[in-house]
Amino acid sequence: MTATGLTEQMLLKQSYLCVGLDTDITKLPAHLKGHKNGILEFNKAIIDATLPYCVSYKINTAFYESQGLRGWEIMQETLAYIPKTHFTIADAKRGDIGNTSSQYAKAFFEAMDFDAITVAPYMGEDSIRPFLEYDNKVTIVLGLTSNVGSNDFQQLLLEAYDETLTMVPHITQGAREKRLYEHVLEKVSAWGNSNNLMFVVGATQAAELDNIRQIIPEHFLLVPGVGAQGGSLKDVSRFGLTQSVGLLVNASRAIIFASNGEDFSEKAASVAQGYQQEMATYLQKV
Repeated sequence: MTATGLTEQMLLKQSYLCVGLDTDITKLPAHLKGHKNGILEFNKAIIDATLPYCVSYKINTAFYESQGLRGWEIMQETLAYIPKTHFTIADAKRGDIGNTSSQYAKAFFEAMDFDAITVAPYMGEDSIRPFLEYDNKVTIVLGLTSNVGSNDFQQLLLEAYDETLTMVPHITQGAREKRLYEHVLEKVSAWGNSNNLMFVVGATQAAELDNIRQIIPEHFLLVPGVGAQGGSLKDVSRFGLTQSVGLLVNASRAIIFASNGEDFSEKAASVAQGYQQEMATYLQKV
């Protein structure tokens, strides 16, 4: 599924909610802890409960890789359980030299058949190009993240750029200052198109969304950080929505760990429905 198919599902369901399956084994309800298939049973129950209210599921691979071989098997079994009507994301944050990225792309797009994968752009175009070569798959590039450490690099102010985007030693007439993340968005957006390339922008960075939409007006944004991290769905929607929706808002802990009791799936459904209903009101204004 590409961005076009995702838009169709969003308009049909009046939702741009992505449920993050960041299934921390230490936070499983008591009746599932210690079970060999506890994580899988938990994931299936969450999927069944939230299916009507979301359009996507994001599997954070770290929570499965840390469980060794069985973790990889659970990730594959969870992915297989998600209907094809829903957009699937491997939140793996990969990216390496070309031949290594080719193997990552093969692993997640062929062997596991995810619709999309998150990647880091630090190593440049040749580290991302192998992912973009797949038809009907989406590459989601880290743009401006919600963690405190994003200030270490992403918000750095580059000295100056001239009109050819060549760094110049001093600010001269016609040149403009630019933050590193802005240059990443501009540069990377030219490597693909709005159907096969998305960007991660943290919900806690909502104040930057208006500026980001000036740089990439049509690309989908995957927005984590709503809910447990304190991001505002209202603000993200106000500045990020486009005519083709253009937003995929992820909530993980706020949904899947809404309860640690045997009613965990019912509570998850209730929270997901609340997000969906709020999203429907914002979509009416687009």
